[in-house]
Amino acid sequence: MCRSIKTLRPPALPEKATDDEIRAAALQYVRKVSGFRAPAAHNREVFDRAVDAVAEATADLLAHLEVRGARAAS
Repeated sequence: MCRSIKTLRPPALPEKATDDEIRAAALQYVRKVSGFRAPAAHNREVFDRAVDAVAEATADLLAHLEVRGARAAS
């Protein structure tokens, strides 16, 4: 997979992942899958929609994961 995508859940990330971290991971994923670092103008809209969808799915996943052995948030 894409080596520059970091794990965004405890214990790899001690704090809750930020929106910027989630979006960066989504961008890296879409870049890897599409093969484009920056899409041409005619692909920009679909590329951006994909990043948005992946970021939303990632945020939902992180919000609902149950990590065994992780400390409960205060």
